[in-house]
Amino acid sequence: MSVLDDLAGGLVVSCQPLPDEPDDPMRDPYVQARVAAAVVRGGAVAVRVNGPDDVRAVRAAVGVPVIGLYKHGTAGVFITPTAAHALKVARARADIVAVDATDRPRPDGRTFADTVRAIHEHTDALVLADVSTAAEGVAAVEAGADAVATTLSGYTPASPQTDGPDLGLVAQLVAQLPVPVIAEGRYRTTEQISAAFEAGAHAVVMGNAVTSPLWITRRLVPAAPRAAGTPDNRENR
Repeated sequence: MSVLDDLAGGLVVSCQPLPDEPDDPMRDPYVQARVAAAVVRGGAVAVRVNGPDDVRAVRAAVGVPVIGLYKHGTAGVFITPTAAHALKVARARADIVAVDATDRPRPDGRTFADTVRAIHEHTDALVLADVSTAAEGVAAVEAGADAVATTLSGYTPASPQTDGPDLGLVAQLVAQLPVPVIAEGRYRTTEQISAAFEAGAHAVVMGNAVTSPLWITRRLVPAAPRAAGTPDNRENR
């Protein structure tokens, strides 16, 4: 059985600090390991984790599959952008390595297929292709990806810019691909999770809506009368 079988029909939780918040108090491998342990206790079938240090910490804390990635930069291809980043994540004991599989240029000038080949030749990890369109998903499988995720839909010019998840892309990929399709990207409600499985998703990933107190609080605060902010002297209470 493939480690992907362990994900079938389940909820995967992304345990990561906000990428654009360098001062996010959650940015700590120990903290992310505790978050991962909590979501696994709650029923998550796998976790998605950013960076070798966090992957190692989470791997020691949970017994479910770890999907590792390595965010480098904030624009263009920054989710595991090179083979070197991918190998560091795999060697930190990620079971699956998530890699940007869009057709955008990569910082090392290599192709997605080159990264897939490096992972498969030098590690036992599987490759999860993060895509934004159906065409990218097809190309990713042709390049050797073991599974495809809709992670980047809404974050590239070629994909629809919506506030909610791209359920249409899930259905398109399921109809066209022979590998598992994982629904990811702006899943925030139980209704959206159910809709993704109805569209044929192998698994669904939720992130900020579960594991980021900073993100959750910022979405809730505008509903409060004192939406202008919290006084500094109350910040740490």
